[in-house]
Amino acid sequence: MSEWRETSFENVVFLVTGYPFNSSSYTNIIDDVKLLRGDNIIQGALRWEGVKYWPKGDTTIEQKYNLLSGDVVLAMDRPWIEAGLKYSVVKKSDLPCYLVQRVACLRAKDEVDTNFLRYVVASSDFTRHILSVETGTAVPHISGSQILEYSFLIPPLPEQRAIASVLSSLDDKIDLLHRQNKTLEDMAETLFRQWFVEEADEGWEEGKLNQYVDIGIGRTPPRQEHEWFSENRTDIKWISIKDLGNDGTYIFNTAEYLTHKAVNRFNIPVIPANTVVLSFKMTVGRVAITTEEMLTNEAIAHFKIKNDTPFSVEYLYFFLKIYRYDSLGSTSSIVTAINSAMIKNMSIIIPGKKKMNQFSIVVKILFEKIKTNQIQIRTLEKLRDTLLPKLMSGEVRVDV
Repeated sequence: MSEWRETSFENVVFLVTGYPFNSSSYTNIIDDVKLLRGDNIIQGALRWEGVKYWPKGDTTIEQKYNLLSGDVVLAMDRPWIEAGLKYSVVKKSDLPCYLVQRVACLRAKDEVDTNFLRYVVASSDFTRHILSVETGTAVPHISGSQILEYSFLIPPLPEQRAIASVLSSLDDKIDLLHRQNKTLEDMAETLFRQWFVEEADEGWEEGKLNQYVDIGIGRTPPRQEHEWFSENRTDIKWISIKDLGNDGTYIFNTAEYLTHKAVNRFNIPVIPANTVVLSFKMTVGRVAITTEEMLTNEAIAHFKIKNDTPFSVEYLYFFLKIYRYDSLGSTSSIVTAINSAMIKNMSIIIPGKKKMNQFSIVVKILFEKIKTNQIQIRTLEKLRDTLLPKLMSGEVRVDV
């Protein structure tokens, strides 16, 4: 450890905090420049669902707000941080992109390896530092100066690169599995669209969704009564909309749990494994399949297939995933237009038995592979998260 030294971000990074773009000037033109906001950052990656754009060629925006490949970005708002520190690394495929207010960009100076910087930010020690600082402002957030004051141990550049290489090899495998899963799900969705949308038979039966599935809505105990909420893995996983956006086709992880007493006290519906869940408030249309008994809040519906239902879980998954929910609304706001009664009365096409069986045979194979990949992703993430603090502290050394 004699070659390691203590430093701070102030010495080894250039820090940029985002520009206060005027939301009235946002565009939806994909040829314009993407705006990176806090809700576009998920752990270790950027998600461009709901992205806003800024007019290309606007010379009033300073060059420093133009992100570069390799930049580490961090959400600065307190609610995002307390729900789980959100950081990511900007890739070439994310560009061009501007940095928005309350998002920080850390750009490595010469004495720190860009990939090593990423793992400093990912460390639990940095998370503890961020959670310990306060601003006292009306909108709680961390400041740039609070980020810059973080101190940590830094090895020589060759060892930084070796540490980053070990951790990056795990992240690369995780990323490969995520991309493979996207390809597998896209294949299954393409088949669904072709067989049941583009080539739909006019003679197929049509019915209301609640004829074929039992539809339930989750619940939230009183938030001010903290005894109902838990982070104990022996309690029951409680799905939020954010969880649906972070996990994948199958949902394994939730940020929060509810105690068994809460389930009994508030009569919260317990959702069986292999059940489709759907967000229908605030963020509409996120879909996943449960992997064990779970719970949800009141913004999420669950769909338990009845014994005599003529379609599969996978068919229901894609039906809900591609459904035009704006067709249900009676107002201009999709957030306020949809309620549980509308969900229960959605019409669904019932294909012929032969076609459904053919679809199920093909798609079940794809979904089994997706689930296996997600399990492997969790294993690799656990290994990476176990190694990361040991490597970053020097407890475990790598050959250079």
